[in-house]
Amino acid sequence: MPTPSKIKDCMRRNPLTINCNANLVQAVETLIEYKLTGVTVVDDEGHPVGVLSELDCIEAVLNAIYNDGDPEHSLVRDAMTSEIISCGPSDSIVEIAADMLSTRQRRRPVIENGKLVGQVSSSNVLWALMENSRRRVFPRGT
Repeated sequence: MPTPSKIKDCMRRNPLTINCNANLVQAVETLIEYKLTGVTVVDDEGHPVGVLSELDCIEAVLNAIYNDGDPEHSLVRDAMTSEIISCGPSDSIVEIAADMLSTRQRRRPVIENGKLVGQVSSSNVLWALMENSRRRVFPRGT
């Protein structure tokens, strides 16, 4: 197996997404059910328009509670982070890892030609870095 060096080597293909018009409570239930820390948000055509993290959800639910609102009436588009920091499949894992550290963002939509082709998380990047490290320390055949 080749040493993982590009995002395409460690990204999750066909990632779970959520529509920007979805109910926030349903989105939270999805995050909990699938044990996700965040998900890419898409529009009706499937184009990425944001990212919804657990922290975004906590903030939206707290805002609703403190403002005598009801989280049941909140939508994903009102809670998501609309600034998308993405990467491409051929981007370097090391460069994306360094950028994740500097931005403190744990996941990246992987976009190619304007389409979502995957998602990479900090755990995917960590796995790839460890695989790369192991192969350097223990080359094949030794």
